[in-house]
Amino acid sequence: MTLDRIEALDRIELRGLRARGRHGCLPAERELGQEFVVDAVLGLDTRPAAADDDLSRTVDYGTLAGRLVAVVEGEPVNLLETLADRLATICLEDGTVSEVEITVHKPSAPVPHPFTDVAVKIRRIRP
Repeated sequence: MTLDRIEALDRIELRGLRARGRHGCLPAERELGQEFVVDAVLGLDTRPAAADDDLSRTVDYGTLAGRLVAVVEGEPVNLLETLADRLATICLEDGTVSEVEITVHKPSAPVPHPFTDVAVKIRRIRP
């Protein structure tokens, strides 16, 4: 599969989802926690849902948002890469989703220089 495949699919985009987590390698990050911002871009075929006007045939993004927030607020991990992978797994559990692109932003990362954002972006395709 090519990286362009997600562009051939319909997309549902959930951007700027905010949740507080305790992820990071430093003890202070684990103790104090910080805000993380998640973008999820789902690749799927929305035609069946549109034809029947049926929520059960597509992604309920409200429910998905709750599941993603639970992961961010849940068990801490050291790396954004690990967190992004866990979030992608949640998205792919929905059988209508063929692909997902997850971006995890850590706007308060412990970087000793002025910066706008630190983010990890991953793409996963249903096997």
